[in-house]
Amino acid sequence: MVKTAKVSANRDAGGLIVHISGLLPSLSPAEQRVARLVIADPADAARRTITDLATAAETSEATVIRFCRSVGMQGYPQLRIRLAAEAARRVEPPDARVVGGDIPPGADLAQIIATIAFNDARAVEETAEQLDPAVCERVVEAITQAGRVEVYGAGASGFVASDFQQKLHRIGRTAFYWPDVHTALTSTALLSRGDVAIGISHTGTTADTVEVLEQARLRGATTVALTNFPRSPITEVADHVLTTAARETTYRSGAMASRLAQLTVIDCLFVGVAARNRARARKAIEITAEAVRGHRLPGGRRRG
Repeated sequence: MVKTAKVSANRDAGGLIVHISGLLPSLSPAEQRVARLVIADPADAARRTITDLATAAETSEATVIRFCRSVGMQGYPQLRIRLAAEAARRVEPPDARVVGGDIPPGADLAQIIATIAFNDARAVEETAEQLDPAVCERVVEAITQAGRVEVYGAGASGFVASDFQQKLHRIGRTAFYWPDVHTALTSTALLSRGDVAIGISHTGTTADTVEVLEQARLRGATTVALTNFPRSPITEVADHVLTTAARETTYRSGAMASRLAQLTVIDCLFVGVAARNRARARKAIEITAEAVRGHRLPGGRRRG
């Protein structure tokens, strides 16, 4: 199968910083220094000459040019134009301290709330902006036609995988979530062509998830990767790649904004699958809701 993913820089300016952030781990150390300057302040980077940017990144002009090509730009002039457009579209929150996403030492709870809310909202918005509808369509089609769907994920991504499995099950799709690598591997041994295996990993480097998805692919299943980094190892074993756009901040390494971004993607897939057969999905939801209705307490009960 041909892998489908949206990893080029041929997109609107709003996705450029997201695109560069996603490619960051795949860049050389010197290119990463350039990337971090660009990500931290697109407007400042756009104003710099290539010499200024190279000096600030403690590298050479040749490295800046390599960086441009690594992220899909023809050269530095094009990068400056795209960065200027990116800076122009950005709207700072009322509290400028929120910009950048980090929670500084001594921050009060009001600032913590504002920072987290701003960055969580940005993660969802930027994920939606860069999500490729064509790839989503192919994944939805594969899930709709699948004999069974297996979902894999570890840690925080495991919660997202479990949520997706539960959603699919509610609309009558045969889906399983395997939190343990041993049970996951035994499950993949029974997959075949026509089945779908979905691996969720924010970093794309979770060894267990990558291994399981690789085995599923060897069995002939259609494999889907959901990750924040389009050049990470998990994408090498996926037929279709969907990416999120979460930028982690202080205290949030790989587990908070990324989870909301992942949930945004799987919600899009879930609704897409449900929309393929609205009547069946609606009936399944009604039946499953009725099954647990007796376990709900009466609402609106007054307290004496």
